[in-house]
Amino acid sequence: MLGLCSKLVTTAVAILATSSTTASAECTREGLLAAANSYLEAQASGKIDSLKLSATNFTYQLNNKVSDIKTGVLSQPLKIDLNRSTADTTACASYTLLISATGSKPYVVATQIRHEGDDTGSIALIDSIAATTGALFFDAQKTLGYIQQENWGTLDEAQRSSREELKRVGDAYLDMWTDATAADSIPWGTDCERVEGSQLTRPCGATLPRGGSQKNNGNRRYVIDETVGSVDVLCSFDSLGSLPDSHEVRLEEGKVKYVHTVTVLQ
Repeated sequence: MLGLCSKLVTTAVAILATSSTTASAECTREGLLAAANSYLEAQASGKIDSLKLSATNFTYQLNNKVSDIKTGVLSQPLKIDLNRSTADTTACASYTLLISATGSKPYVVATQIRHEGDDTGSIALIDSIAATTGALFFDAQKTLGYIQQENWGTLDEAQRSSREELKRVGDAYLDMWTDATAADSIPWGTDCERVEGSQLTRPCGATLPRGGSQKNNGNRRYVIDETVGSVDVLCSFDSLGSLPDSHEVRLEEGKVKYVHTVTVLQ
């Protein structure tokens, strides 16, 4: 009987320990943004030593290709003129846009950071689309000027769209090149602005593609932050030729307010 009691106690302790471990592995907004900030610090210095990369399961992807983090854009110190990050606690991922317009080499970089097992203390994936001179419509100084004027503040609860709707709109936007009906399924705001490198289109729903391509824009990776109405999708823009691409859309009160694109010509 004492042996049985001892076994029961041991089992109970093991269950409590497991429950405690599970409870502590919570993906928080604060943890995601802290990891994003550590990425920004590494990019500013060109030194990756301070990044908490997974020792067993880390991947660095640059422009849709697995790359060596020690030779990629992260190894180059950049003067960061603007940055903004969003957090997706469901996917345990963050999205960061950074613009370096006044440094020695201009860049606009869109990066998703992912964590395994809800552990924001360890980075499993850094996934970047990095555009520089020669990229589609590239002009970092103009992009900086446009985006500095935008308001990306936290939305009131009543102004927010659901996670499902944000993803639907992000997908519909990328489907416009293959689906003639996709453009009309998007809730365009009357004051919507689209920034594509050096090009600003207002309203952004005025001139739109309506099918025509046979190749769907694939390899989509999402970061969705309902608090700011944002969905970012990294993808291969196959409709125009397998181009590494980021599309971010912000919805306010159910309507598209901003669209940002970062596209790299191969």
